[in-house]
Amino acid sequence: MPVVVIIEDDELMRSLLSEWLTAEGYRVDAVAHGHGRPSGPADLVIVDVYMPRHLGVERLCSARMAYPGAPIIAVSGQFRADVDGAGSAANALGVDRVIAKPFGREALLREVRSVIGPSMAAAD
Repeated sequence: MPVVVIIEDDELMRSLLSEWLTAEGYRVDAVAHGHGRPSGPADLVIVDVYMPRHLGVERLCSARMAYPGAPIIAVSGQFRADVDGAGSAANALGVDRVIAKPFGREALLREVRSVIGPSMAAAD
């Protein structure tokens, strides 16, 4: 079962993302930034990045150090609504995908699947 780590300070958003991904068969480890330690390797890390920019970059660097080699999806309310998941914003941040908030369940799952594929449960 693929492991997805969610680093999100907003408790409601963290719970919602966890619920969506768990329902799809992913194992989820959700933490607020700076709280908790990696429980093991991750297949994917979803990180909320926010302004000011230097704090968002710092958060991404911390995620890379905690989960070396794991692909990263950055989510933010600061991204334009028409941002392309794997486009120039992702390249500029050095992540695999970006998602602009607000987003729906299907948009999240589409980007997760594009990076790590479906969960084992969804593939059955």
